[in-house]
Amino acid sequence: MGVPSFYRWLIQRYPLIIQEVIEEEPLEVNGGVTIPIDTSKPNPNGYEYDNLYLDMNGIIHPCFHPEDKPSPTSFTEVFQCMFDYIDRLFVMVRPRKLLFMAIDGVAPRAKMNQQRARRFKAAKDAAEAAAEEEQLREEFEREGKKLPPKVDSQVFDSNVITPGTEFMSTLSFALRYYIHVRLNSDPGWKNIKVILSDANVPGEGEHKIMSYIRCNKNHPGYNPNTHHCLYGLDADLIMLSLATHEIHFSILREVVFFPGEEDRCFLCGQVGHRAADCEGNIKRKAGEMLDNTEADVVVKKPYEFVNIWILREYLEHDMQNPNQQSKKNLDRLIDDFIFICFFVGNDFLPHMPTLEIREGAIELLMSVYKNKFRSAKKYLTDSSKLNLRNVERFIKAVGTYENQIFQKRAQVQQRQSGRFIRDKAREKARDSVQASREFSGKLVQLDSLDEVSDSLHSSPPRKYLRLSLDNNIGVANVETENSFKAEELDNGEDLKFKLKKLLRDKSDVFSSGKGEQDKVKLGATGWRERYYEEKFTAKSAEEMELIRRDVVLKYTEGLCWIMHYYYHGVCSWNWFYPYHYAPFASDLKGLESLDIKFELGSPFKPFNQLLAVLPSASAHALPECYRTLMTDPASPIADFYPADFEIDMNGKRYSWQGISKLPFVDERRLLEAATLVEKSLTNEEIRRNSVLFDMLFVVASHPLAELIRSLSSRTNNLSNEERATIIEKIDPGLSDGMNGYIASCGGDSQPPCFSSPVEGMEDVLANHVICAIYKLPDDIRGSEITHQIPTLKIPKKTIHLVDLKAEGLLWHEDGDRRRAPPKVKKIKRYNPEGSISGNRLGKAAHRLVLQTINAQPDNTHINSEPALCPNTVFQNQRVPKRIPAFRENGIQWISPPTQITPKKMKIPESQKTRKKDNTPQSRDKSKKLKSSLKVIPLKMKKTKNPLRDFTRGKKKENITPQRKPTKAERQAKHIRMMEEAKRIKERKKEKYLRKKAKYAQKDPNNTA
Repeated sequence: MGVPSFYRWLIQRYPLIIQEVIEEEPLEVNGGVTIPIDTSKPNPNGYEYDNLYLDMNGIIHPCFHPEDKPSPTSFTEVFQCMFDYIDRLFVMVRPRKLLFMAIDGVAPRAKMNQQRARRFKAAKDAAEAAAEEEQLREEFEREGKKLPPKVDSQVFDSNVITPGTEFMSTLSFALRYYIHVRLNSDPGWKNIKVILSDANVPGEGEHKIMSYIRCNKNHPGYNPNTHHCLYGLDADLIMLSLATHEIHFSILREVVFFPGEEDRCFLCGQVGHRAADCEGNIKRKAGEMLDNTEADVVVKKPYEFVNIWILREYLEHDMQNPNQQSKKNLDRLIDDFIFICFFVGNDFLPHMPTLEIREGAIELLMSVYKNKFRSAKKYLTDSSKLNLRNVERFIKAVGTYENQIFQKRAQVQQRQSGRFIRDKAREKARDSVQASREFSGKLVQLDSLDEVSDSLHSSPPRKYLRLSLDNNIGVANVETENSFKAEELDNGEDLKFKLKKLLRDKSDVFSSGKGEQDKVKLGATGWRERYYEEKFTAKSAEEMELIRRDVVLKYTEGLCWIMHYYYHGVCSWNWFYPYHYAPFASDLKGLESLDIKFELGSPFKPFNQLLAVLPSASAHALPECYRTLMTDPASPIADFYPADFEIDMNGKRYSWQGISKLPFVDERRLLEAATLVEKSLTNEEIRRNSVLFDMLFVVASHPLAELIRSLSSRTNNLSNEERATIIEKIDPGLSDGMNGYIASCGGDSQPPCFSSPVEGMEDVLANHVICAIYKLPDDIRGSEITHQIPTLKIPKKTIHLVDLKAEGLLWHEDGDRRRAPPKVKKIKRYNPEGSISGNRLGKAAHRLVLQTINAQPDNTHINSEPALCPNTVFQNQRVPKRIPAFRENGIQWISPPTQITPKKMKIPESQKTRKKDNTPQSRDKSKKLKSSLKVIPLKMKKTKNPLRDFTRGKKKENITPQRKPTKAERQAKHIRMMEEAKRIKERKKEKYLRKKAKYAQKDPNNTA
């Protein structure tokens, strides 16, 4: 879902839903041989999962643009990276019944608008980056700096990750090969079923997964205690998993803000080593191979589970007003929570200007829902259907806060703008000082790491590494680079650093001075009229009202479409929201009278979707006959591919947050143009442009294998199209509770060997894997909500009232107060971008010292012996809060040698007795022992009680003992207590008489 900050909000409000993944590492034996992990063993996380679902686009994109390794240059490198990625995820989860791989297929038209905007924006950014890089290269050449040549790459355009491209077709074959390899060789895969839904199956990957879960859970034979785990990076996966109402559900995802960043070397900027171990190595260029030492320092990103059953517990408390004792339905509360989150962002409707997550929008929606709307004991939704009357009442209550929100937002933006101007002035002054230093050509004595950072803030990390290490950090072993190739690589890193900084500065419209004037001025009088005039070109009040009504109709249609999409799948493949902007919350009026209907339609073919979402710069991803439709100015749809387009920043700071105002695609014109060229496709291109089916893979010994063999033998003489129409129902008893149908696939269902489509990987020669077409069972609707199932095992409650976050003031209610900044010492220096200071600098310095002196984590030298204390203080006895200090052999200890016995010393029988020896002889020995010890007196605070100094046996002179009360005082206190008790008795008697008189008036015959 298009809510970048939703996941951050979620884990901050509900922190106990997160569980760190315990990951088992493979063992290395002598000779560097790696022993793979046995995934058939129990899961080290203490939780066994049945089904693992992979949203494959969350794997493809990170392998296309990895953060922790060099970028790949060929499809083969991408596939190898994906295989390693899936292996790692499988080791973490270790599913016992099913692995479901889902790749994004053709999306509904409502999603295509967002895909089109993203891909056009990516192409525009890539063109600007290429132009800037070319200018920098020319500048370097004029300065006589040699640069490494550009590397040709197959993966230069990430827009090929779209259904219908050659890359996606090759990826499908590569994944089939990977499945055959693992099922034939890995014992952890032996008993599981594998379903592959590739890009030729229509639908988004995560929604194909949810369709499988929905269609199976309502059929006989399904186990309600099935444990699901879904991997993916999108925030909407959490909403989709909640919508299934499955209790045992977890989301697996990478840690967004992972702790490994704290161990990043502040000299070269890489993760995996500390400054004391820095060798000055740079990240390799694309196309170069890693050596062993570089491969060893690569740090894997940590992962975490998001446990949905704990999130359900949180929502059970958070969506209910504690002051209302009304009976609640948890599943319907969760459905309402999913729906109200649509207002803060999704992939199908533009963002509503009223609500921002960083401004507490979700807190506002939940507060209105609990305190105002739920008081009527009504719900917003009923499964996939919206109660538009209740929705209107709810959103009307939210709209009453719009003026306050806009006014505070304007105040905050004004304050931020002033701070930004001051920061720019300081930065300009700093740059002028730096320029004068460089012009003077004098060497400056650098006494601290901060000054190194200040003087070299404009250089890439590798530059100031070489300039400062020799004089300031001599402990790091930096390679001397004198060769010509090393100089080229150094210049290449310099180019990359400058290009990255330049593009980052350009994306910040505030710093680049390209910020547009705010013409709407939300919060000022007349903001609604200005909004419709600027965003919808309304010229008069009558036109504004007509536009508002149509916008509200289409927006409400969108809310109904999304709700149906989340709970039942696509209700219309052709519907889309025809505006770039959303209405205000207060504009959603008259919803109950709207007539909302949808026509199912049919999905686009893959090539037609490519025409609808790709820019002309990515025309290479389509067949030759389709490219002219995008690049030829005389094409009937040439206006769909503008060379440039407006990006409305809409008050945002960074260019990627802007709204791409692209023309909407006319479906009729596009399909007519595509039909004219479709006849010239080759057989391979026709297959890429076809709608195919999910594939099921099992080993030959699986109970389902015999059913597949018998079906394949019965349909052996039919064509591939006729085979797909003959289906066989799956017995859930043979498939671990999975329902559905199978059909024979084209070709041999169990070929004796499987050729490798990935260069450098061996063929599967002795194949024991059999495959078939898999079709979902019928969707039984109306039973999505989880009722009291007798066999359902509810997890133990984890969340209590103390775990809930207390409700505070809403963002707009907090006024424009500025919280007092922490009292810190002001330092008159300016830290350059990318430098560290404060606590992080202290930690880095501490690590440097430890590494320099070969210190251990417990601050002892690596070659030193542990210090021997004459007494093992904490071994056998409990140490009191205050212990007298003793001095022995010039060392001060906290206890005398006779009180606590050393670890290896035998305890005398006289000391083993539990009873205290209180004879006169023992008391005399104790007095002699105390007098013989030299004691250091402890300073004690003054108290009201007459404490004794237990080290000297004397009373403190400055403490006055409490005076004992006299007999007269004790008698007076006793009289006061008796009188108080008498008054209490009289008050109770009066209360009883009043109640008796009251009941006598109501019922005179009652003598009780």
